[in-house]
Amino acid sequence: MVQTESKAYRQRWIALAFLGISLLIISLDNTVLNVALPSIAKDLGSSASGLQWVVDAYVLVFASLLLTMGTISDRIGRKRVLQGGLVLFGIGSLAAALSTSSGMLIGCRAFQGIGAATIMPSTLSILTATFRDPAERPKAIAIWAGIFSLGMGIGPVIAGFLLNHFHWSSVFFINLPVVAIALIGGHLFMEDSRDETAPRPDIPGVILSIAGLFALVYGIIKAGEKSWTTNDVLWSMMIGVALLAIFAWWEKRTKTPMLPLAFFKNMSFTGANIALTLVMFSMFGSMFFMSQYFQSVQGYTPLQAGLRILPMAPISMVTAINSARVASRIGTKMTVSLGIFMAAIGMFYLSIIAEVNTAYWGVLIGMAITSAGMGTAMSPATNSIMGSLPVRKAGVGSAMNDTTRQVGGALGVAILGTIMNTTYLHTVGKLSHNPGVALPGPVLDAVRSSIQSAHIVAQRIPDAALSQKIADTANKGFVSGMADAFLVASIIMLVASLVTLVILPSQVRPAMEQ
Repeated sequence: MVQTESKAYRQRWIALAFLGISLLIISLDNTVLNVALPSIAKDLGSSASGLQWVVDAYVLVFASLLLTMGTISDRIGRKRVLQGGLVLFGIGSLAAALSTSSGMLIGCRAFQGIGAATIMPSTLSILTATFRDPAERPKAIAIWAGIFSLGMGIGPVIAGFLLNHFHWSSVFFINLPVVAIALIGGHLFMEDSRDETAPRPDIPGVILSIAGLFALVYGIIKAGEKSWTTNDVLWSMMIGVALLAIFAWWEKRTKTPMLPLAFFKNMSFTGANIALTLVMFSMFGSMFFMSQYFQSVQGYTPLQAGLRILPMAPISMVTAINSARVASRIGTKMTVSLGIFMAAIGMFYLSIIAEVNTAYWGVLIGMAITSAGMGTAMSPATNSIMGSLPVRKAGVGSAMNDTTRQVGGALGVAILGTIMNTTYLHTVGKLSHNPGVALPGPVLDAVRSSIQSAHIVAQRIPDAALSQKIADTANKGFVSGMADAFLVASIIMLVASLVTLVILPSQVRPAMEQ
């Protein structure tokens, strides 16, 4: 046993590298897909709703299964679960690459979500079990967060290069060699770990958590498509909230809870989870717009758009890696709050300067401030969550950390997407009232469905003046909606910064049981 622990200790930084590669698959997948959305829309004829479901089918399954998969990894072995998740993600990626319709692609993305829900909590729980030294763990988590940020930043460039030379399916094929490397490296250098005192499975808790999270996130997503007051949205969200309330009631009373509610008494856990939820709300929502803005509004190729988003990666990665040092000097509370406040400033700036023809350097300033803030906030918030829990519960703690990220992200895409779409529809709706524009109903419906469809319609109209009018109106509507969404995101981030100052402890309060 001593020899095994010694080997694991010597290989811990190599193991971290392959944990990072496993995590990179997920963060790359998010941003690579965002760049590919316009190409997918044109090739598969996807509407704005269809594009949103390509993103959200993955998020829906991912968020619903995280708690369950985190618990399973604690019980049967984190390395084993991670390797299984990589295989599932690879199969889903291959199927997505071969998709021939929007429906098929949405189904494959949902299957990818199963793999992702198995991978992500395992990476952080293995890290926590491997780096037990309180001095080393924040550094390792900072690198973990930096790799996640790097993937989100380089994803658009990789996607742009692939889309310039290959079919959009290449953005899914690229996952396969990364999965292979992660599988081989993980097999060779990672040590398995588990909760040796794991109680019997909490089957009612598993069922209630999956059903409750599924219904809640589904309602959030449908609200982004339709309205927050439609019957199916209200019913879905009410059912989700009710099931999660029953889940909390059950977890408080059962002798073998999958998520001990006592964790939430520690503000290092609860406060950091709230902060991460609001950060991811703004990040996911804003990233949904940027690649479409550069491609569909400003007319750049996917590669050119990716290169313009690229600076966010090194900025976010550097700030994430250095955030552990900052937190050791000014405390977790101030570091997380400062990072969120910086991101709020960046988004507010973007909401002011966003125009159809805004110069790139202007947009770059806003992206740089935003990414620096998010990089500063996420690593110490994650360390606060993991440091507040006993190591044997690393899987469920990591899953809770990831669940809040995904629910926040789904809310961001839904709410900020709704704000953008409302402004877009209001703007392009004026085309039907313009005496100089006579568009048949089906054509106007196509213009209203998405900015990509509006540009396709404009290209097919022989009247040059009318074609330009449609394209200009769609561009104006999209940018105005994006600016409105950025403004709302900045306000939410400001509130998150203030909330963090109030409820998050200055230093991580570790669990009594370690």
